[in-house]
Amino acid sequence: MIVETLETVEIGPASAQASVIWLHGLGASGHDFEPIVPELGLPAEAAVRFVFPHAPTQPVTLNGGMPMPAWYDIYGLGPGTPADEQGLDRAAGWIEALIARERERGVPAQRLVLAGFSQGGALALHAGLRYADGLAGIMGLSTYLPLQDHLSQARAAANRGTPVFLAHGDQDPVLDISLGEAARDALVGLGHQVQWQTYPMAHQVCAEEIGDISAWLYQVLAL
Repeated sequence: MIVETLETVEIGPASAQASVIWLHGLGASGHDFEPIVPELGLPAEAAVRFVFPHAPTQPVTLNGGMPMPAWYDIYGLGPGTPADEQGLDRAAGWIEALIARERERGVPAQRLVLAGFSQGGALALHAGLRYADGLAGIMGLSTYLPLQDHLSQARAAANRGTPVFLAHGDQDPVLDISLGEAARDALVGLGHQVQWQTYPMAHQVCAEEIGDISAWLYQVLAL
């Protein structure tokens, strides 16, 4: 599958001072988290641009090979199930191209947050921790850490001190909270600065979480 440039939904000023690239979950679209922007309550003078890319459509093994919007293939979620390493790396290339576009539009990497929900969160962690220049922050919501065993060698030095926000519902029937806890423990074990939040919810986002995300964005973007 050849994807040169991802299509995106954008909210915010043309001359942004900071950017958040936010990746949707499996089977969704860039419109999925569009309504969250006003709920974050970020000040207009902060000039934050939100970029919501659409994943390309591809077959997903976990869902019987059904084609759907997906960042990479998922073979399974159980222990020992192999990850689509080639697909993850290809998708990371798409995200790096979006970061490059933000930089060309005047937003340095140090003013950019890479975020995602579920499969999008897994890609945000995968791409962000490997990105060659330091980002403002990396956020993974209701997600997991793919290729966990590779990370100690694969991560970029520039993002070893980058703040990471991880959040998970304690009643998640899609991605059990143990997957989020494993991601947290792996990152903390490697010395990453992780803020971990749990909420009484399923595989979703709640109002309390949006408030915590807003506070974290204020902090990492120095708003």
